[in-house]
Amino acid sequence: MKDPEGGTTVTRDRRTGDRLPLRERKKLRTRQALVDAALELFTEHGFGGVTLDELCDAVDVSKRTFFRTFSSKEEVALAPLHDLWAAFMEELEAVEPTGGPVFELLEGVLRTAIGRVGEDGWAERLRLSRRLTARTPSMEAHGLAFCDRTNADIVTVMRRRFDLPAHPDPDGLRSRLAVDLLAAAFHLALQLWVADASEPGPEGLADALQDACAAVPESLALPARPR
Repeated sequence: MKDPEGGTTVTRDRRTGDRLPLRERKKLRTRQALVDAALELFTEHGFGGVTLDELCDAVDVSKRTFFRTFSSKEEVALAPLHDLWAAFMEELEAVEPTGGPVFELLEGVLRTAIGRVGEDGWAERLRLSRRLTARTPSMEAHGLAFCDRTNADIVTVMRRRFDLPAHPDPDGLRSRLAVDLLAAAFHLALQLWVADASEPGPEGLADALQDACAAVPESLALPARPR
């Protein structure tokens, strides 16, 4: 959605369609400018080749403004992935379960979240972020920690919102495995999507996720025979 005031940041609430207050629009524009500049500079010069001062100078903001928005260089570089899972959590809070398998519900929520954030260049930003992560150990470590926290948060929301059977899952093992399997399927889909030379859009990522999730039951039953 184009910003009529000159930017490309979404200026309406993605869920309600209501126009955001001016203060929020300015925050979003600053945030997006930092993300775009970070991904461009890190891609060109390497993650370690760009100081925080240089990033802030590129956007003409102070370090204080930066730290009101992000906690670190790793966080700003991983913002496209964080945005996706923030949308996922919002969708998870709103979805109404139908009694079907929780794994299918989670897959549907994630595909909906991809559709929500997949505009205004998000797909290209995500590709740049993932390619940076592949060659930046500190980003990889940050991403793994983020994934673990997010998976735990998803389970917490599921237990609060859904009537999950206590038997045969009294310790929540199956609930957590369902979330972990979704995360594993997503990361495989993301890897294949990023490597696709045709650079498909967000709908391509949603399709790759669908294929990866469909393969989960077969992978669990995959036989191993002697040669």
